[in-house]
Amino acid sequence: MRMNVMCVVGVVGLAVSVAAGQEKPVAFVNARILTMAGDGIGEIEKGTVVVWNGRVVAAGDATVKLPDDAEVVDCTGKWIMPGLVDTHSHIGGMGGLGGADGSSPIQPEVRIYDSLTVEDSGFKRALAGGLTTLNIMPGSGHLLSGQTAYLKLRNGRTIEDRFIKAEDGWVMGGMKMANGTNSLREAPFPGTRGKSASLIREQYVKAQEYQAKKAKPSTDPDKAMARDLAMEGLGEVLTGRRIVQHHTHRADDIMTVLRFAKEFKARTVLHHVSEAWKVADEIAAADTGWGPKGIKGTPVSAIVIDTPGGKLEAAELTWETGKILEKAGVTVAFHTDDWITDSRLFFRSAALSVRAGMSRAGALRALTISGAKMLDLEGRVGSLEQGKDADLIILSGDPLSVYTKVEQTWVEGTKVFDRSDAKDRLYAVGGLGAGQLQRPYMCCEDNARFTFGGRQWEAAR
Repeated sequence: MRMNVMCVVGVVGLAVSVAAGQEKPVAFVNARILTMAGDGIGEIEKGTVVVWNGRVVAAGDATVKLPDDAEVVDCTGKWIMPGLVDTHSHIGGMGGLGGADGSSPIQPEVRIYDSLTVEDSGFKRALAGGLTTLNIMPGSGHLLSGQTAYLKLRNGRTIEDRFIKAEDGWVMGGMKMANGTNSLREAPFPGTRGKSASLIREQYVKAQEYQAKKAKPSTDPDKAMARDLAMEGLGEVLTGRRIVQHHTHRADDIMTVLRFAKEFKARTVLHHVSEAWKVADEIAAADTGWGPKGIKGTPVSAIVIDTPGGKLEAAELTWETGKILEKAGVTVAFHTDDWITDSRLFFRSAALSVRAGMSRAGALRALTISGAKMLDLEGRVGSLEQGKDADLIILSGDPLSVYTKVEQTWVEGTKVFDRSDAKDRLYAVGGLGAGQLQRPYMCCEDNARFTFGGRQWEAAR
């Protein structure tokens, strides 16, 4: 016997049964669905999505056969699409940094996930914006600031509960690099772009030599090769397991990154790319090993902001970047760089790009499946297809409308955000620090400095 429930109402019994292992299938019916499968957006006017045991069982039109024991959620008037993929975020309680420190401009051994707290309110804000998969990055003040972490926003008591792992248990992530003005400072940091490039190239060569020695271990225990955590991290880049996530803005800096990628055969994603529109054809032609995924040239994770300003190297940023790169054949994803773009406003990146001429399909794919490909996760997330993770969001209307709200967010078949719940609604509509679990305790200091929401604040007792 099927139980019918309304999509707009939080159903406590349903949430509990799913969280306890999703004993019964859940069927979302009568929604306009964007599956994001195939080459387009897979739009179905009156569709059905069935999920069970954390996976998508079926996604199709009204002819999809529902399991006899399914709990049915009537989503008439609603839209359903895959959970959004953010390829570049700084939430997690590390104030936008959390990676390398000031001791060196190159620290590939540093892991961002050692700086993350599962209790950070940024994760709830992300869920309120429909984000379900994140690439958490260290900051960009270094040439190489450490290893990123791919997180799924499941419920969890520790940050380990949110790791996305490969089949062998490896915690998946990329390698954060940066060039341009961010890393230009006093020694030991470089002072010029040329020196910056030489330092990165030097590290790649060291990693190549380390890998070569590792491939021919000595039979003499006294001559056994000592572990080098930095070279192990870069070695994963050289073998293709770890993708370079490279912060870069100016056209000349973008070309420098492409030279690295070509010389060392390092799969690379260009991030931010304020001036990518100047070298779109070069990006499309730069073969950096993405061909097997159907990606032409080098993929781009672009930032789209509605209030440009700040650094001079981003002065020529344009909303037309998505349109220009799409026309050149480049695969484009968007990212928040949260707090630069609040995770709750991620849909705005796609809407602004469409307004500037990018195709609707390209912009929606840039929020979902295109980002999944850039994280090696397209087999698990980014589209609603049989066998994939049951990550989906329920919207009140068209995803590119300013009036549309994220009503529910589901991760692996479990409802983890419900706008109708007062506690969840706080994260959706509250301002800076809304729902923050941690508070500074200043009983013993006349003045204190503390990090709050990624910003420095001064407070008096």
